[in-house]
Amino acid sequence: MSEPECLFCLHFLGGSAQSWARLAEALDGVVTCVPIDLPGFGVEAGKTGFSVDAMADHVAEAIRARAPASYGIAGHSMGAKVALALARRSEDGAPGLAGLTDLILVSGSPPSPEPIPEERRARMRAWIDADPETRAREARAFVRENVGTALDRATEDAAVADVLRAAPEAWKAWLESGAREDWGRRIGVLPTPALILAGSEDADLGADAQEALMAPHLARHRRVTVAGVGHLLPLERPDLLAGLVREHFATRAAAPVAGPPEVPPAYAALIASERVNSRLREALNTRAEPDDPAYRPEAVDPVELAILRAALARVLPEPGLDLAARIDRRLASGQGDGWRFAALPADPDAYRAALRTLDAAARAAHGRPFVALDTDNQDALLTLCQRGELTVPDTLGGRLDADRMRFWFEDLRGDAARLWLGHPAALARIGFSGIGAGGDRPDAIATDLPGFHAVGLDTPEAWEPRPSHGETVR
Repeated sequence: MSEPECLFCLHFLGGSAQSWARLAEALDGVVTCVPIDLPGFGVEAGKTGFSVDAMADHVAEAIRARAPASYGIAGHSMGAKVALALARRSEDGAPGLAGLTDLILVSGSPPSPEPIPEERRARMRAWIDADPETRAREARAFVRENVGTALDRATEDAAVADVLRAAPEAWKAWLESGAREDWGRRIGVLPTPALILAGSEDADLGADAQEALMAPHLARHRRVTVAGVGHLLPLERPDLLAGLVREHFATRAAAPVAGPPEVPPAYAALIASERVNSRLREALNTRAEPDDPAYRPEAVDPVELAILRAALARVLPEPGLDLAARIDRRLASGQGDGWRFAALPADPDAYRAALRTLDAAARAAHGRPFVALDTDNQDALLTLCQRGELTVPDTLGGRLDADRMRFWFEDLRGDAARLWLGHPAALARIGFSGIGAGGDRPDAIATDLPGFHAVGLDTPEAWEPRPSHGETVR
């Protein structure tokens, strides 16, 4: 896949199309940058329509007017949330939006409500309507607070001027509404190749926020943390940003996806034989199918699915088998094991509440989301779950108490074990040959039945495959 024909660039809160000027210059000859002023900002300061949907409508008009055969979207902070909304529209077949090839998400506002402390949100709202002197002072402070190292004077002055010409209504609308909009389930999981960038000095939308809140929505992505940079990467290091974009276009790098667990040939032959009932064969073959790397969850949301995947990687790691997606499908179908702990709500509700509680416990203990913790700290939290000792303040999102987390963690381990042991590769690994106890021959006489005839100790029959004892050929 080559470079897109053009790259539509959507700015941060208080920015404008001019925020991308230095990147456009650095990418000249690689891709044509098309910076767009969002409603209420830049030359569109007089235009209304400040919701995520309304801003996406505005950008969609610009894309349709240019009608590129292929294009990418770069979104910075606020602009990233709009970019994701447009990517969902493109994926869903919206007219005039076909041809999206890439997403470049810089310090992106995630689909879920943006994690801004309320005190900071209130302070940003307060000064935008103040007298000119206060506004000028606070606008400069806003720019300076959002960089890792000082900008050169000309770049800083231009950024301050952009903030000051933004419509106060648009500024407040984003802080009060747009940043709070929850698009998590609407965005789901996108297959578009994405580059996710964060500054190491970004307080709210840095590497942890991108890993926990942005990456779960992108099936094919690469995350890069830029050292020494704050929230304004396109202004702080445009040349470095251009290099990362060029590298992305050249490689579309993504973590390699492990193939599904391989069923040994002897066991595959048993499954295909007349010894196995056709309905069972169909079920086993279905279980052996590879999981979709762009699986879109139904019972939990993408962020919760990422937490579930991280927990299962510690409970029952099996490369190439997405147990979390399989659990989600079971939860969505309502086909459980027929019972639950009386102290827990229905399985889908219990999983959602427990995963959010586990994440809240990680934030309370370490100040970081569960998915961003190292494996030792993840193990420690899961051990507390097992012991019934996990506690977390309600103010951080805890939804289940320690006892109910213990019950849920027991369910999780049971669900994971059942799903794994139902996979043909696992049955082969333990040498389970019971699947060959019956076929589809209702007219067979007793001596012709395909079951077991030699039932003595350590007397396997000739047709029984030997256990692989954990050695799976890949």
